[in-house]
Amino acid sequence: MKKVPHVYALIFIIIVIGAVATFIVQPGTFEREVIEGREMVVPDSYEAVERTPVGLLGTLRAVQVGMIEAANIIFFIFIVGGAFSILKGTGAIDGAIGTLALKVQGKEALFIPVLMVAFSLFAASMGLYEEFLPFIPPIVLLCLALGFDSITGVAIVMVGAGAGFASAFTNPFTIGIAQEIAEVPMFSGLALRIPLFIITVSIAVAYVYRYAMKVRENPKISPVYELDQNREEDEIDLNELQELTTSHKLVIAVIVIGFLILFYGVMSLGWYINELAALFLGMGIAGGIIGKLGMNSIAENFVKGARELTMGALAVGLARGILVVLTEGQIVDTILFGISSALEGLPVVFGAVGMFVFQSLLNILVPSGSGQAALTMPIMTPLADLIGTTRQVAVLAYHLGDGFTNMITPTLGPLLAALALGGDISWEKYAKWILPLIGILTLLGIIVVAFAHIIQFGPI
Repeated sequence: MKKVPHVYALIFIIIVIGAVATFIVQPGTFEREVIEGREMVVPDSYEAVERTPVGLLGTLRAVQVGMIEAANIIFFIFIVGGAFSILKGTGAIDGAIGTLALKVQGKEALFIPVLMVAFSLFAASMGLYEEFLPFIPPIVLLCLALGFDSITGVAIVMVGAGAGFASAFTNPFTIGIAQEIAEVPMFSGLALRIPLFIITVSIAVAYVYRYAMKVRENPKISPVYELDQNREEDEIDLNELQELTTSHKLVIAVIVIGFLILFYGVMSLGWYINELAALFLGMGIAGGIIGKLGMNSIAENFVKGARELTMGALAVGLARGILVVLTEGQIVDTILFGISSALEGLPVVFGAVGMFVFQSLLNILVPSGSGQAALTMPIMTPLADLIGTTRQVAVLAYHLGDGFTNMITPTLGPLLAALALGGDISWEKYAKWILPLIGILTLLGIIVVAFAHIIQFGPI
């Protein structure tokens, strides 16, 4: 398989293409008006304007300007990533998963659903995904010991976390950022998101469980049967998995209390991205103190967490550079006009579903959830206004489109790392195995987005 270009390279290529387009595409603008504090596009107000093409200097300058314009989101990612790293550094998250693994020992029927639900909850609430990679080697070995295969072990972690990430209800890296850009109340829409989470995770668990039981009955049906037969690792010792100590329980309590405060703050106090960054920072510091990390260790873990999210955080600013070029060239509204004109006369629900399909395909090129939000939501938000759906539907279409394909796209680093940690499982074999699930979830996404439009899923 040919090497896929780096996401930064892809985004910069799009910036260059956007700059070239400013010399070719007829620029134009819509009128905008402020309604209840939010800037809205006025339908049927598009008109052509004088061309303002973006040259070489402007193209390069767009990267710096994009970083500045997206600074609040970039630093939000750094702070939240650092806070989560502190919490993980206490061992509390590892201990919670380890304790669950110990409790299902001898209860194989519960092993898969219990662990998958645990991973999905952390992903849906806190946006954790690649943080679970260290669990793959021991869980794969545990699966082999129980008569399953290595694909089952990888799937328990990555499909469990992937299903939760895709159907998240308070993921700060996807929903939080997308709703911030769309000017939708932070973490609103839980009435639909929570049932969606339950349905999505249930489908994922059933798919993995059914497969695992078939492999247990007949190991030779596994695509990785020969690979697993050639393994020479010792059997896993469950006693090596980290148990949940009293200190860990107190840290988990800090996390739970923090999220209760989060719900109250966003729903009753109107908290937004700055307040949420402060809350996550406070959770990290409090968890680090209770977890007895020490001042230096807290600081080191914070830096480590922020460093690990550098690529994704800077991708947000780089993606914003695309919008900078299109805005300076005055062709953003031309793009909106073209799309809305193409959808004119069609049922609006097709436009809403089209957003979901577009985001699903784009995720192959831009696998960073936060980067994709920064790239597409500035366009999808006014598009939602123009075609007559809600901004909340636009956010839903983005976050489902970003999430489902994360479980199969070959451009996603954590997925390829997971396959390597699972015993060098080939992407082709894994993709063939998971493709039916992606098809089911894609159909679910189309149904949910269509339903969300029909009920005018809001607020806004």
